[in-house]
Amino acid sequence: MNEVKDERFKIAKREAWIGVGLVLINFVWWFGFAYGLGSDPVEEYSYVWGMPAWFFYSCIVGFVLMVGLVYLAVKVFFTEVPFEEEADDE
Repeated sequence: MNEVKDERFKIAKREAWIGVGLVLINFVWWFGFAYGLGSDPVEEYSYVWGMPAWFFYSCIVGFVLMVGLVYLAVKVFFTEVPFEEEADDE
């Protein structure tokens, strides 16, 4: 039996893996700055715009970076997929 696989599932799987990759990038970025810079004693913190540097880089810069990466991923890698099933004209 020759079964035709719906192309939409292949596209959805690829886009889901891109989403997983973006989540992992976000977590590594956040964890690296939050625990890398935030593990020092409070007296030794450096500050950016009145916020501890670990918070600024992990949460503020990380958010802006992720917004840009998600926008770029959607514009470059994601494709428009119709929700309706295609009818076979046989």
